[in-house]
Amino acid sequence: MNACDVVIATPFGKLGARYHGNAFRCIIYLPPDTPLVAPKDVLGKHFVTEIERYFDDPHYLPDLVLAPQGTAFQNRVWQGIAAIPSGRTRSYGDLAQELSSAARAVGQACGNNPYPIVVPCHRVVARNGLGGFAHASDGWLLDAKRWLLHHERAL
Repeated sequence: MNACDVVIATPFGKLGARYHGNAFRCIIYLPPDTPLVAPKDVLGKHFVTEIERYFDDPHYLPDLVLAPQGTAFQNRVWQGIAAIPSGRTRSYGDLAQELSSAARAVGQACGNNPYPIVVPCHRVVARNGLGGFAHASDGWLLDAKRWLLHHERAL
């Protein structure tokens, strides 16, 4: 994995970001023992400010320029995820039905989301429970999903 341009501490672990020019290429959930990387420029400081604003207000949507990526299908899924309001959840199956797809395909696109928090994939859950998160079915990533949903009062 390439090094992150910035890594910050969060209530659930570490969050990293990579960017180039004025656009973010990815936001990454990192294990709690990941070393911090202080912001070295204006864009890194902007990332920290925007994420901290979200932690202060779960209804705040971080204002970050995102580099385009993903397949056409992934982008449709990510647009569907971005439309889920803070404090609400949708099931993989419901989102799949809306997109005329399968729940497993939606789950894969959720797991490949390069912009968590900004594209709030944590708001997509299984019909009968939490579901997975970032291709994980247990551990610190599920703890992060629980924290985010509690923060938004969706659980």
